[in-house]
Amino acid sequence: MKRSSYRWVIVAAGGLLGCVAIGSMFSLPVLLTPMSKATGWSVTGVSGAMTLGFIAMAVGSMAWGGLSDRVGPRAVVLTGSVILAASLALASRATELIQFQLVFGLAVGGSTAAIFAPMMACVTGWFDTHRSLAVSLVSAGMGMAPMTMSPLVAWLVSVHDWRTTLLIVAAIVAAVMIPLSFLVRRPPALETDAAASASPDDAPNDMSVGQALRSPQFAILLATNFLCCATHSGPIFHTVSYAVACGIPMMLAVSIYSLEGLAGLGGRVAFGVLGDRFGAKRVLVLGLFAQAFGALAYASVSDLGGFYAVAALFGFIYAGVMPLYAVIARENFPLRMMGTVIGGTAMAGGLGMATGPVTGGLIFDAFASYTWLFVGSWGLGIGAFLIALTFKPFPKARPTPAAA
Repeated sequence: MKRSSYRWVIVAAGGLLGCVAIGSMFSLPVLLTPMSKATGWSVTGVSGAMTLGFIAMAVGSMAWGGLSDRVGPRAVVLTGSVILAASLALASRATELIQFQLVFGLAVGGSTAAIFAPMMACVTGWFDTHRSLAVSLVSAGMGMAPMTMSPLVAWLVSVHDWRTTLLIVAAIVAAVMIPLSFLVRRPPALETDAAASASPDDAPNDMSVGQALRSPQFAILLATNFLCCATHSGPIFHTVSYAVACGIPMMLAVSIYSLEGLAGLGGRVAFGVLGDRFGAKRVLVLGLFAQAFGALAYASVSDLGGFYAVAALFGFIYAGVMPLYAVIARENFPLRMMGTVIGGTAMAGGLGMATGPVTGGLIFDAFASYTWLFVGSWGLGIGAFLIALTFKPFPKARPTPAAA
């Protein structure tokens, strides 16, 4: 019973760790204009640190996830927290743009990746029931960053300069994340060598990491997550600029983005409950289909009411489907390699997210319209839906006959 109740401590720790980590990285969009004005660095140059951060997160996800399989999630999360705090402090001292891009992009982005995959893998191992809900609650905690850390950073930079603000954020990371890291524990199922070899019913017990990474099931998860994130990346990043282009004032345009994020919190919990009841794969497939048409719906709106309606629907769906990849991974691969498998899917998702900002900008520059962005996102979403349909669990292992 003690272990059973402690699993909710893991969920709470994972959600708070993710919120602070993601929030500290996403402080950059809030600091973009103050930094540019204070340093003379171009907006494009400062934004480049964020693009580099996405790439570092993608690559780092699989590396940190694999390391957590070997040394345990606590050591990885603690190390990532220390590096993240130090990197934010170091970035605040940068005197050249290239210094800031490298420190913030590579170090902050890479250390943020030390939280997501290891914590998702850890949480899936603590739950045999309510697994989809637990993973979704951790994801919801991470989704709270735009509504907690971002307003805090906005207030701080209104009182202090951007360098002092980053130093304060670094102190918050150190004060919150480092102590929380000590609450993270390996799932009880990995405490013995025999349990460490345990696999889900549908996964071969003797599967190696190499076999898992070469399996069609892993390839399908990667391709689906890449296309899924590429589907919503463009609409998310260009929501505000699209609304402004439609004649909506900037502050109201920002409120559309905020509503999208708020709806995502409900989506994470709702999809988690549905995943537990109807199966993660079934809910994911239906969610991917709905996400494609949610992205396309943006092309048909131009007034504030229409934007609010589509943003609420789209945010609810795209945020809801994301935690289900970790659940499907846990249902099909051995627990001892969860960090590697979930890290791989996170890497694919991060690369998918990196495509949206650039693609949307190129489309708008070429056509002076975002219509083709939403049409293209719809096509990517249908592709994710079709690929997800092909996912099949591993053949069930035959029981070993009892000795005569």
